[in-house]
Amino acid sequence: MTTSFSHDTPIGSGPSMTPWIRHAPTLITVGLIVILALHGRIAQPVHYNVFADQSAALGIPHAADVLSNAGFALVAVWGWLTLWPRRGSARLRAGWPGYRLFLIGLFLTAFGSGYYHLAPDNIRLIWDRLPIALACAGLLAGVRGDSKPGSRTGIEAIALACCAVASVAWWVYTDLGGADDLRPYLLLQGLPLVLVPLWQAIYRAPRAERIAFALAMALYVLAKLAEVLDHEIAAALGVVSGHTLKHLLATAATAAVVWGLTRRFSARGVTFSSS
Repeated sequence: MTTSFSHDTPIGSGPSMTPWIRHAPTLITVGLIVILALHGRIAQPVHYNVFADQSAALGIPHAADVLSNAGFALVAVWGWLTLWPRRGSARLRAGWPGYRLFLIGLFLTAFGSGYYHLAPDNIRLIWDRLPIALACAGLLAGVRGDSKPGSRTGIEAIALACCAVASVAWWVYTDLGGADDLRPYLLLQGLPLVLVPLWQAIYRAPRAERIAFALAMALYVLAKLAEVLDHEIAAALGVVSGHTLKHLLATAATAAVVWGLTRRFSARGVTFSSS
């Protein structure tokens, strides 16, 4: 039995902007790398592993920070069940290797971050940061594959996954040497915020999908702000800490990404036929 999609055109196959703008993502990426290289190392805050959440439930310490990671797994499962059957369609095929990596990284984040928050320290933090880096790499590979359907997205997803592992490995190596450096990891987290909307604008992604990704980026920025204001938010709200709120906002951001992708198959004019 095979499944086909009618009115099923590749994402990003429409007219593009002025040719030189196509090089903007590469120029920006190189520029950011140069800026970070000149900046010098960026160290993790001294008290990073000291979180405001002191709740306990069912014998779980830091329960709110631990359990609030469950949403990542739920979003990943939703995305996988919805997108996997359609991975061969023209609307998803080019970006699927990247989105597959994104969903896998997202699923692993639920467990890695939960494990870390049970007893936060730098050793456990490795298993929090590694799947997050993989998810960021997957998102970059997926959207780039959408934007340039002729690209070898599978190879690019593998290359970016290696970069994700290397970014965390660099932090671990420098941390063990007493001068930790987060620059590669922060670069990988920051690039989707810049490159995803830029690629979508250049290659004229569908408006609804651009809105979904823009919402995701905005929620992620709010999540990072909540992370920085962990103790202040806990003191102000009492019922939730900034870091717990960060997990909830980041979950909403990933849900917006998955929702944007699933909309490709719910738009009017797309029908399914089997033979």
